[in-house]
Amino acid sequence: MMSLQQRTYFSQHPVLRTRDLDEARFQVSQRFCDHRLDLGSRDTQLCVSHNAVRGRQLSVNYLSYGAEVTVDPGQLGSFYLFQMPLSGKASVEHGCEEMTAHALAGTILNPDRRARLRWGADCRKLLFQIDRQHLEAVAQTLTGAPQPGPIRFDMKVDFTRPNGQQLQRAFAACAAAIEGGLLFHKTLSGSDLRVEYDLVYALLTLQKSNISHIIARADGGTRPRDIRRALDYMHANLGEPISVLDIARAAEVNVRTLQKSFQRVFDKTPMQVLRNARLDAAHYLLQDRRNAPSVSETAYSCGFSHLGRFASYYRDRFGHAPSN
Repeated sequence: MMSLQQRTYFSQHPVLRTRDLDEARFQVSQRFCDHRLDLGSRDTQLCVSHNAVRGRQLSVNYLSYGAEVTVDPGQLGSFYLFQMPLSGKASVEHGCEEMTAHALAGTILNPDRRARLRWGADCRKLLFQIDRQHLEAVAQTLTGAPQPGPIRFDMKVDFTRPNGQQLQRAFAACAAAIEGGLLFHKTLSGSDLRVEYDLVYALLTLQKSNISHIIARADGGTRPRDIRRALDYMHANLGEPISVLDIARAAEVNVRTLQKSFQRVFDKTPMQVLRNARLDAAHYLLQDRRNAPSVSETAYSCGFSHLGRFASYYRDRFGHAPSN
């Protein structure tokens, strides 16, 4: 079996093949953000290979420049970037931190910190681009409250340590599932959204950040285990006709205890939280301008059996009627 380091990912989803510096900068900018791209030497030539697959809140990219280059994007702005080197090395400057990324040490770049990267000629990476608002929303489900400021991760992700190994396995499994046609294929589904949630959840709980202590405190009491189990069950069954009793059983508590926990943490009932999660999933699906399902298909796939109520709830949450 081909190893993680040897594999070329997403060859069925090519974005760019070029030897032209200006074309490479422009096309990669379209996928990520505007940046400066310089060759390490005038005597070398690019051989860019970029493949990519998009989810709703996450895009997964395979990128190789085939030459030594310097990439200077400044601040990323709207997204976090988790980089998993497959081969070669890259020198990374991010805020006040510097390190060399390689197959045993990846990086997470924060949106509000300047970044500058020097890729080696043989450097190949998997790049996971994560929407900033999505990550902040998942963080709120973990802590029960909006964050006091920007969420910032430590840059280095050490793949030789247990937490880093778990992250590497989780994100590599996502890439393998995409390769197998199991994720982010044509119309997005509830399982795609679940994977996006799970990967961000893993990043927030396994990688040290400036809110790690808040998450740990929430795990210690503010966010009891029954809440975590209930949320996991809800997100795994958004399209199913589940009841509050089903949720309570999954959380291993009685209904009254579950209701009190949700009221304390979210100021909502469990079914209100479930409905909002379903509405958010429906909203994501309907925003796909190329392959969006019909409104009725979306409603049913996200657990709504009554189209009139779905339209009313949707309008209350998003300020407009559901439409393709």
